[in-house]
Amino acid sequence: MAAEAEIEDGADAAAKRKPSKKLLIIGAAAVLVVAAGGASFFLFFSAPKDLASEMRLAEVPETFIFNLPSMTVNLNSDGEGEQFMKLTIALEVANEEMMIEIQPRMAKVVDAFQVYLRELRRSDLEGSAGIYRLKEELRRRVNVAIFPAQVESILFKEILVQ
Repeated sequence: MAAEAEIEDGADAAAKRKPSKKLLIIGAAAVLVVAAGGASFFLFFSAPKDLASEMRLAEVPETFIFNLPSMTVNLNSDGEGEQFMKLTIALEVANEEMMIEIQPRMAKVVDAFQVYLRELRRSDLEGSAGIYRLKEELRRRVNVAIFPAQVESILFKEILVQ
């Protein structure tokens, strides 16, 4: 009997020493909260002190927009009747001097655009890939027409195909 009492006392003591599942979950959650707090403290205090200087580094260089007159052209139709496209374009240039340099050559730019646009079919303009190809081809043609000046990008203000 004494041996049985000692075994029961030993089992009770072992049961008391074994942590419960609830206590383990609470402990793990506390460790995660402390780790997240430490990480946020580190990130907050390791941020640059002068945000204005950091923002100046990330600034996009200033560009200028040169608006072209709206153009309406007949598209090349494959016997489907007349199809028209109305297009309003703006040229993005690096500086004001470039805008002044482009101005006397605008007739060459509009002519290059008109010749190219009249050869397009409606199917050439379908989807975003068609518009992207149009944008790149127009940029190439304007850069040829105004060489040695260069245009950064072509911006579509309006595209209407009818």
